[in-house]
Amino acid sequence: MHGGLAVYSGNAHPSFARDICRTLEIPEGAIEVTKFANDNIFVKILDNVREHDVFVVQSLTGGMMGVSDAIMELLIMIDALKRASAARITAVMPYYAYGRSDKKDQPRVPITARLLADLIAVAGADRFLTMDMHQMQIQGFFSIPGDELSARNLLVEHFRSIVEHDRDSIAVVVPDLGYANPARRIAELLDVPLVFMQKTHRDNSGRSEIAGIIGDIDRRNCIVVDDEIDRGTTMLNTIRVLQEHGVSRIWAACTHAVLSEDAAERLLASGIVELVTTDTCPIRPSVRNDPRIRVLTVAPLFAEAIRRIHEGESVGALFNPPGLQLPLQVT
Repeated sequence: MHGGLAVYSGNAHPSFARDICRTLEIPEGAIEVTKFANDNIFVKILDNVREHDVFVVQSLTGGMMGVSDAIMELLIMIDALKRASAARITAVMPYYAYGRSDKKDQPRVPITARLLADLIAVAGADRFLTMDMHQMQIQGFFSIPGDELSARNLLVEHFRSIVEHDRDSIAVVVPDLGYANPARRIAELLDVPLVFMQKTHRDNSGRSEIAGIIGDIDRRNCIVVDDEIDRGTTMLNTIRVLQEHGVSRIWAACTHAVLSEDAAERLLASGIVELVTTDTCPIRPSVRNDPRIRVLTVAPLFAEAIRRIHEGESVGALFNPPGLQLPLQVT
């Protein structure tokens, strides 16, 4: 049994850490994370963490600070905690960066998802906790144990009432075959058909095209699900193809709303009924306050996972939790 439980946060998504601490009914750890004039990051732990079980919450997304700064803050916080004699350090990354750089699919390119996993372990993390990585094999890039949570059940519960009113005309659409297995599980839980879109990339710009459709989408209402929406190109192309096939009502859903550049504005202008996502990434207020965006909080799920890790209980039970009631909060 480790010592006291402590949760610390960097500057990438501090409100998420606050929500975790509120659920756990513990105070936030006192920490100073600042930047010098020369752009160097400075971290100071303001609590005694000797022999404590410490969780460092940092979503590796850009937002207002940039992905590289978010990563460096995490690494430096872990190093500071290690040198302060914390008993165990868990890197809690609601969103894991560089997930799409998970294989060598072109000559002379890196596998940055593996490099980042190595950096986190070398910095001193003993465990990791994250949600819906871009590909499951990224778990194997880590030399330390960890847990990958999923927002699947929250998305299913959100759409269940919609599907129950019109099950015969709704299909789940997956715009990227890389997300086929999670999308299949969502479709099974909702008891609706699954349609696959075949996506191709022409270059490294992030632009993509829909090359083919597997399944029947004619005259159906559709729920388009993916793990993340970055620039929104794949989702927008899928929406356009569905509309060309006569689909009148389209919901877009994802775990990670990165929403780079003007992705949110373009999605909302595309004619979708709703964009459903979670709070793993910070969403700027001007977008979050739009009534067509529903943000389901996964902070209680992370809080429960942290409690179970700290107390030595099973985290796997969270994936099919009999009788476990986690609050479905919508903001």
